[in-house]
Amino acid sequence: MFKTSIFTFFACVLLGLTLMPVIAKADLNIYSHRQPFLIAPFIEAYKKMSGTQVNVVYASKGLAQRLQAEGSLSPADVILTVDIARLSVYADKGLLAPVKSSVLVSSIPKHLRDKDGKWFAFSKRARVIAVSKSSEDANKIKNYEDLADPKWKGRICSRPGSHIYNRALLASIIYKHGEEEAKNWAKSLQSNFARRPQGNDRAQVKGIKDGVCDIAIINHYYYGKLKFSEKTEHRMWADKVNLIFPNQLNRGTHINISGGGIAKYSQNKVEAQKFLEFLTSNSAQNLYASINFEYPVNVNVTLPAELESWGKFKEDQMPIGQIALLAPEAQKIIDVIGW
Repeated sequence: MFKTSIFTFFACVLLGLTLMPVIAKADLNIYSHRQPFLIAPFIEAYKKMSGTQVNVVYASKGLAQRLQAEGSLSPADVILTVDIARLSVYADKGLLAPVKSSVLVSSIPKHLRDKDGKWFAFSKRARVIAVSKSSEDANKIKNYEDLADPKWKGRICSRPGSHIYNRALLASIIYKHGEEEAKNWAKSLQSNFARRPQGNDRAQVKGIKDGVCDIAIINHYYYGKLKFSEKTEHRMWADKVNLIFPNQLNRGTHINISGGGIAKYSQNKVEAQKFLEFLTSNSAQNLYASINFEYPVNVNVTLPAELESWGKFKEDQMPIGQIALLAPEAQKIIDVIGW
């Protein structure tokens, strides 16, 4: 009876193992502020490489609040967004988990990642000066600070100062020169505007093409979007301007980032880390450049031909997190002067 019982026990165990269902690989869930057409190629490339099913929730705003409300029940594994100020919101609210990855540390410069490993940059966006090709003096501009010169009165176009792109630029100037000097710069810049601040960065390039102004501050990739647009008029706008990467003889051109991190309550942190590491790979970094003309963050990745043709540039090495810290001070200046 004893032998029979032992045999029966092991038979049951073996039968149980045989009938046990195969556990599927866990899905990777992403909360993203980035537009679907921008992130879809990355998702498809990662799915093909890893075999992981990836689900994405897109929203232009409100994802941090949603994540906060979901708490430990949140399905989110990865957060992707643009602008360091937006990324810092997640860290400040305690919504990101620290990551220890030699791949991310070796691929991403120190000033473009959180010291505690809660967020990382995956691409760079330069805030450049677009100038009319027909304006000889404007093409000699060297620095952001030069735009405060009264000789540019009535010749500069700008989107509103409270937009995150301009607020980040002003924050970088506060970091370099202090609050009072940054305020004086912003006031002088505003006095040189050709029109009331309006529209997006594309609209500023159109302003140059229309002869409204000779100078505009834009994110560099808008030039690429216009240059290769399906619309003939957009290509005409781009054809009217040159790009200047400011401050090459001193602090370097101001940059901002797109970036991300792992959600605090992720149930799939191993896969989430693999995805972040994938975003720093050669293939993913080249996707950033080819889809949106953003600069690779990985120092070991070669610039694509189109970006190479615009010229290499020296970037500001300020810790990118300082932009988020100084953004409230920048906004105060913007509100006071009415930019």
